[in-house]
Amino acid sequence: MWAYLAILAMAYVTYKTKALDIKGIIAALLLGVIIVTLGGIIPFIALLAFLVMGTLATKFRYREKRKMGLIDESIRSVGNVLGNGLAPLLFVIVEFIIKQDFGWAGVLSSIAVANADTLASEIGKVFGKNPRIITNLKPAKPGEEGAVSFAGEFAALLGAFVISLFGLSLTEYGIQMIVSVTLAGLIGANIDSLIGATFEKNGYFGNNMTNFIATLLGGLLGMALFLLLV
Repeated sequence: MWAYLAILAMAYVTYKTKALDIKGIIAALLLGVIIVTLGGIIPFIALLAFLVMGTLATKFRYREKRKMGLIDESIRSVGNVLGNGLAPLLFVIVEFIIKQDFGWAGVLSSIAVANADTLASEIGKVFGKNPRIITNLKPAKPGEEGAVSFAGEFAALLGAFVISLFGLSLTEYGIQMIVSVTLAGLIGANIDSLIGATFEKNGYFGNNMTNFIATLLGGLLGMALFLLLV
């Protein structure tokens, strides 16, 4: 009961802060209800942690990033919700069916990718010195698609690690869960950059599809790593 009330509260806050438009809020509500119903409260809290950390990272030195033209002023919608939330939902469904610990590794790893990528992007824009394009290591502008930096990589590692901690209550293999989710989150964030520097930059698809592919691959990688470690 409390979980569903928390979903409604999150939707209200999202509406008041204009983080999503109406369609996006409805999509987030449906996604949250399905995840809580099938996966329980932990994956929802992990997604909530991603939302909070991502929002704080975006607001960090907001004026500075806005002056640099690094802020997307458009209101996010369904595409943004599905880009970051569809893969976790799919892995929750898989875990609901198989009821194995490696399913939770997939759920958390996909969320870890989303969190790692967001923190890497937002923190890297401010602290990233001499960013490079991930495919050829040529100098890049802050915020450019496919750009990576040491500060961004550290932020990605931290973001993935935070999400991995939610796995401690889901399995007896806590260390293996932390290691697999953290590594998958970090690698997945770099997969996002790789896709951004190639397919997205060349106009094959947009950022939402890039996020979905990266979170999906990151989730699969997390499952594989977990199975290798246990």
